[in-house]
Amino acid sequence: MTIEAKLQALTEALARVEKRAQAAEDYIAISNLQRTYGYYVDKFQWEQVADLFARDAIIEINARGKFKGHERIREYMRHFGPAQRGVLMNHIQLQPVIHIDEDGETAHGRWRAMMQVGELGGVARLGEAIYENRYIKEDGVWKIASLRAYQTFYVPYEGGWGKEALPLVTHFDDLEPDEYSEPYPVFPDVFVPPYHYSNPVSGRK
Repeated sequence: MTIEAKLQALTEALARVEKRAQAAEDYIAISNLQRTYGYYVDKFQWEQVADLFARDAIIEINARGKFKGHERIREYMRHFGPAQRGVLMNHIQLQPVIHIDEDGETAHGRWRAMMQVGELGGVARLGEAIYENRYIKEDGVWKIASLRAYQTFYVPYEGGWGKEALPLVTHFDDLEPDEYSEPYPVFPDVFVPPYHYSNPVSGRK
């Protein structure tokens, strides 16, 4: 092999290593972004939540409809009101499956959120949601381009899922979405939120 060929091979190998290193950094950044979202939601920090979204982002949680763009996302978040004494709303972000797209500028992620929601002296509920999100590197920073949360179960803490299952959370009566959501089954019915990826072994969708 000539010196020129060796240099070319080394250059190509270095480029591959750099791409893999960048993908690893992007994976960490997206993981931190999504987990940061959960911590802000826990404490009703709605302006902080909205700042995590891209300019043209879309949010769709349960079946409340799609809210498009920064200002509408802020409006949606503010609708939940400020933090109050005795109110708990933990959204624990778990089980990420993240894929960075070939361009290195977009990505997709699937997450599971376990939720503890309630108020002291009032109701207490447990819930779960599956997120299928899209991310974009905007102005050099990873942001949420679309957040789609599917409620999978929502149950009273007292008795849990063995005693009662609550229906799908739908629209707000006093906040119209930009586009309405299609309803879907929730526990005790069986519904699998669509995957953004194929089976990593079989390749099956």
